[in-house]
Amino acid sequence: MMWKSVAIVVTLLLIGCVESGSPTTELAPPSASDPQYQVGPFSLTERSGKTITDQDLHGSVWVASFVFTRCTGPCPQVTATMARLQSELKDVPGLKLVTFTVDPSRDDTAELKRYASHFQADPERWLFLTGEQAKIHQLLREQFKQGVDQKMGPDVKPGDEFEHSTRLVLVDKNGLIRGIFSGIRNDSMPNAAEQFETDLAGLKERIHILNK
Repeated sequence: MMWKSVAIVVTLLLIGCVESGSPTTELAPPSASDPQYQVGPFSLTERSGKTITDQDLHGSVWVASFVFTRCTGPCPQVTATMARLQSELKDVPGLKLVTFTVDPSRDDTAELKRYASHFQADPERWLFLTGEQAKIHQLLREQFKQGVDQKMGPDVKPGDEFEHSTRLVLVDKNGLIRGIFSGIRNDSMPNAAEQFETDLAGLKERIHILNK
């Protein structure tokens, strides 16, 4: 199946949110692995002010992404990819998209509402979650197995305060992670546009399979 060629090895590789034009870390090579490990429990606040837990997503196939709203690097590309999924999979019943901010001290519910509105995010299908930074970063590292780190020092520029995974994590109806896919086009790789579209097609195919 196509998804087998595009699921990504579970890794703590960081794809940093960096200034436009700066180099980014190369993607890990594709793998046929299907991780099948539990996301596990979490409780965070949605842009609506409602508390969302892992149990609220139980029974739904969902895709997770990780961004921060003032990011000047690839975060807008990641969110645009999620917007494509929202549009192109609008007829898939029960599918949820879930965006976690890695900068919750700035990304409160009001800021997430503004950001979500910019991408025309359907509040019934696409959630934006915030909470305590330590809790969210621990969730990314220990439960999603994705890298995240806050940059420190006087040379850190606004919009470049965090580096973190730009992957999309696919979760099944039982809370099992079933694939990790590229959220952005990596222009440092050969045939970047074609590879990204292949990966995205594989993600969509996998969603349809899991949603049966």
